[in-house]
Amino acid sequence: MAERITERSIFVQPLGAIEQHGPHLPLSTDSLVATAVAEAAIAEVGEEVDAWLLPTLTYTKSNEHAWAPGTIWLSATTLLAVLDDIGRCLATTRAKRLVFLNGHGGNSALANVACRELRLAHGLMTFLAHPGMPADQGGASPAGELGMGIHGGTDETSVVLHLAPELVRMDLAERRVPEKLAGNKYVRFGGRVSFGWLSNDFNPDGYIGDPLPADAELGKQLFEGNVRAFGEALREVATFDFGR
Repeated sequence: MAERITERSIFVQPLGAIEQHGPHLPLSTDSLVATAVAEAAIAEVGEEVDAWLLPTLTYTKSNEHAWAPGTIWLSATTLLAVLDDIGRCLATTRAKRLVFLNGHGGNSALANVACRELRLAHGLMTFLAHPGMPADQGGASPAGELGMGIHGGTDETSVVLHLAPELVRMDLAERRVPEKLAGNKYVRFGGRVSFGWLSNDFNPDGYIGDPLPADAELGKQLFEGNVRAFGEALREVATFDFGR
């Protein structure tokens, strides 16, 4: 490590989750997707940009799913401390860049806080990316989900059907779209006014979207697009310099 890690090296830290995704998807969905995208992107551009893949951090902040048996989550305080510890260790190398590839939307706000804290405390250049941008954070959602497909819906189910179809139970899938919320102009997922929520606030199954149109071919297209986009992002990370 002392010899091979240089000032141009990039560490990539996938962030997953162990949390309910409704009865049709596995608890490991977010970890599965984040890991697969990171591995595939680094296989394509890792040597070019000197990217180093760290083990996926599987337990993260999933307390919006705390009600569901099987969800294993860290508190915000604990996760922030863990991310700081990771950054402190990486800062002992010559590398200057750390990218969090976050597969769980519930981590996003805290990961952004961590990026700034690590920048201040350890001098690292820090970045937050997602395999696919969540719909509640400006990403797209299929028209049939009315912009509400944020958890266990069409796209996420399709990607898992592509990566690990044996883990999907489509016979248990149903449409779970909060259509009344979709009619709001401001207070909605992706609107100007955010709100605190738990996944079972919307329905007892705890997923938010429509998995019924999901299929493996769509999942393949989404996955390949996510890999390509993350690879392109790593190329920009490699030359990022705050515009100086």
